[in-house]
Amino acid sequence: MAALPSLRQLSYLVTLSETLHFTEAARRSFVTQSTLSGGIMELERLLGGVLVERDRQNVRLTPLGEQVVARARVLLADAQDLMRLSREMSEPLTGDLHLGIIPTIAPFILAPLLTAVRDELPKIKLHLHEAQSEKIVEKLEHGNLDMVILALPFETRGLKVQEIAKESLYLVCNKNDSHAANATSLSDLDLSRLMLLEEGHCLRDHALSACPIGERKNDNRLKASSLPTLIEMVLSNLGFTLLPEIAVKTSLLKSQNDLIIKPIENAPERTLALVTRKSTPLQSEFDVLLQVLQKISANLT
Repeated sequence: MAALPSLRQLSYLVTLSETLHFTEAARRSFVTQSTLSGGIMELERLLGGVLVERDRQNVRLTPLGEQVVARARVLLADAQDLMRLSREMSEPLTGDLHLGIIPTIAPFILAPLLTAVRDELPKIKLHLHEAQSEKIVEKLEHGNLDMVILALPFETRGLKVQEIAKESLYLVCNKNDSHAANATSLSDLDLSRLMLLEEGHCLRDHALSACPIGERKNDNRLKASSLPTLIEMVLSNLGFTLLPEIAVKTSLLKSQNDLIIKPIENAPERTLALVTRKSTPLQSEFDVLLQVLQKISANLT
């Protein structure tokens, strides 16, 4: 059998792809620069092709290098799962669990989630990572996260997905916005006044999916970086927005007497989901966490 690349060599290449700097990649890999360079050169020899272009100013991956990095990430994630499998078999429901969660879900479930994990998974040390959907799914695929909580529809690329709950988006407008306040469906609204989150938030895409506003690339409407900012913009009567049920039924909006919050016909929907890799060794943790999240969601919506 021909010699095969080692996981260490693949790890060196993946780290270099993230830094595009040999010195920094070596530092992150806890080896000398010559060791990292030698490992990548040996990897190139084994694969029979150039993976990295180098000159005095720049480091870049070749097309072959990019393909190898993509496959290496999968192999490294599977190897990490393999290492954890023995722990799961001997000591299930113990150790570290890295959970990713998107910003339009995190504020509404973290308190009950942390309490439930403490009660039902007392030997688990939960590490939370909040980021937008694309980022946490990428980290999940690379093995940096064990599971993620996000909202569908979103491309999950063959990952293991289990539904937590479905929820509609609610109309939220200023009480002085008579046009929006009297609307009963999306077709009644002046969509030029619809305010959304910035690009990258899946809630933005969920809202736009049901709104015929023309070319999204030419969308110049007001945008916010977070839900609290979006609410402040509505309080200033700059427009109206669409927020998920989980948000309108928690403390975020309860004290806002200047807002009108109501369901409308043809409103967009989203599905809250727990996602992991199909190769995960943490199936027991996944099952317990799914039940916890379904119970929390039922109590909130």
